[in-house]
Amino acid sequence: MSHIGYFAWDLATQRADAPCLRDDRLELTYRQFAERVDAFAAQLSENGVGRGDVVAIMLPNRAELLIALMASWRIGAAATPVNPTFTASEAEYQIDDATAVLVVNEGPDAPTGGRPAIAVGDMATTPDPAWAPGITASGDDLALLIYTSGSTGRPKGVMLTHDNLQFMSSSMVQHFSLTADDHCLLILPLFHVNAICVSFLTPMLAGGQLSVTGRFSPARFFDDVARLRPTYFSAVPTIYALLVSQETVGDTSSLRFAVCGAAPISKELLDHAEQRFGLVIVEGYGLTEGTCASACNPPAGVRKLGTVGPALPGQTIAIVDESGAPVPAGTVGEVVIRGANVMRGYLGRPEETERTVVDGWLHTGDVGRLDDDGYLTLVDRIKDMIIRGGENIYPKEIENALATHDDVLEAAVIGAPHDVYGEVPVAYVVTYPDTAVTHEVLAEHLSSRLTKVKLPVAIHIVDALPRNPVGKIDKPGLRSRHRPAAVS
Repeated sequence: MSHIGYFAWDLATQRADAPCLRDDRLELTYRQFAERVDAFAAQLSENGVGRGDVVAIMLPNRAELLIALMASWRIGAAATPVNPTFTASEAEYQIDDATAVLVVNEGPDAPTGGRPAIAVGDMATTPDPAWAPGITASGDDLALLIYTSGSTGRPKGVMLTHDNLQFMSSSMVQHFSLTADDHCLLILPLFHVNAICVSFLTPMLAGGQLSVTGRFSPARFFDDVARLRPTYFSAVPTIYALLVSQETVGDTSSLRFAVCGAAPISKELLDHAEQRFGLVIVEGYGLTEGTCASACNPPAGVRKLGTVGPALPGQTIAIVDESGAPVPAGTVGEVVIRGANVMRGYLGRPEETERTVVDGWLHTGDVGRLDDDGYLTLVDRIKDMIIRGGENIYPKEIENALATHDDVLEAAVIGAPHDVYGEVPVAYVVTYPDTAVTHEVLAEHLSSRLTKVKLPVAIHIVDALPRNPVGKIDKPGLRSRHRPAAVS
């Protein structure tokens, strides 16, 4: 049986009264966290939950979400975190698809899919000294069912085992050189694997501490950093864009580094954020199907802006052509990943699993290239590629060109249907506050950087870009606005 290093009941004896977990309501040592886990694990058992079952947890970011997660593992069950902002039909789809036996939620008005529920206010907090679990989770047991954002259909449940999570979190401890002195500020949603792995399990494994912040706002972020003195945090490009847009920046001197993931960030925004906050920001890359991260620039060592770094320890990244054959360094192709981080599969979808994991290689659907040092540069998503009159256009290339303009904060380019060319690029741009740049100026800026076929037929300046629940730009939503246009 594999050794899992992040289990609260084991860490309680090692770390005891060291600070472990806090939010706006609670502040727990490792011992207290383990006691709360045991108390709720016993309550789950009393409600008929056992090994192999799935517990749905539909809560906003707060300590009880992590207590419920760890309590499920305490009795050999798995957990599926549900986005607390989901509609009833969205939540019930996930609860049903995961075959959850019980839901932990905020109260009687929350959807349950007909399952029994325990409201967060009714969670047991005091352990019975006589209680002991009949069995706890082991390495090859299912730990998490994380649902993909469903941009290409109904969301799929990604099955991740404790071996997956242990491999990933230990890899991150090594890559980030984390110790018991490290302290993570969690600002990303805990229904996503990034927050669970990077912000929760990794500092737990290192013996550090975690502060769970409430709903993100730039003002709150700077107040929390100044008050709590974290050493790192993980965020998405949108958050960095919001932070650098603020007129005043608080004391960020406690931060050793920060992580940027979930979606590509422009070199310009990354450089601006690093200079503004005086810290190292490392861009990483990964998929839920690969248990969060597969490549990341190192906080100490060679960082290459514009790349997502080399493969993380224990993983292999390769670039393959359409037939699945590897291609030389510098050649563009599909990114494939191999390692102990690759998911067990999609729940109840063996055919999709077989298409996605081939001979142990996770096919990402992303286009990229490796340099001679093994650093990965992402070109785009295969499905986002625009085919204009037979010419392949990668939206990210246009987005990167837009980002070189000083007034551009963020950009998204999509393929809009066209009666003659099939598809044409259309750009949506968010500018920095108090700038007056026009679409004509941006079009002129692009004309010297891109060939004519790559130039957007329209550039829309907008206040914000639409996002899916994990913070990625909702390109399917942008595409749905467009109907086929005749040649102009």
